[in-house]
Amino acid sequence: MGNCEGREPLQKGKKRGTKMLEAGTEGYQELVVTMEDTALAAGSGGLRVLATPVMCALMEKACWKSAAGLLGEGEDTVGISLSVRHVAATPVGMKVWCKSCLTQVEGRKLTFHVEAYDEAGLIGTGEHERVLIQAQRFQEKADAKRKPEKGKE
Repeated sequence: MGNCEGREPLQKGKKRGTKMLEAGTEGYQELVVTMEDTALAAGSGGLRVLATPVMCALMEKACWKSAAGLLGEGEDTVGISLSVRHVAATPVGMKVWCKSCLTQVEGRKLTFHVEAYDEAGLIGTGEHERVLIQAQRFQEKADAKRKPEKGKE
C-alpha cells in the first residue's frame, strides 16, 4: 500500500506476547458486489451500486483482521472512529478490495489509513481508529446495560 511504504512508526509498537503491534502492519479484505451489498438493499440510497456502509464495513474488517493475529489471549479491538470519502460508484458483479495500514500506535489506540478499490480504480479513502480492549470485560460491561439497576425494576 503506497501510504504504508516508507512510513516511520510514531511509536515503536506495543508488544503482545511474542508479536508486535506496530506502524506498518497491513491488512486486506475483498468482496464481489452482490445485490445485498447495494445502497438499495442497505437502505442508504436507491441505486444498485456498492453501499457506503458496506465499503466502510470492509475497511473496518481489514483493520480489525490485520491487528487480530497480533493480540494477546482475551484481547480484541473495537472501532471508535471512521472518517471516509466514497469517491466512485461500483456496480453489482465487480470486485472490491480494501487495504489498511496501521500508521500510529498510541497506548491502546490504533490509527489506520484505509483505501478501497474496484477494478476501475480508487473508490474510497479514509482514516479509522480502533482501541485495544479486554474482550470479556468489554462484553460484560455492554451486556450489563440491559440489566435493570436495583430499585428501578
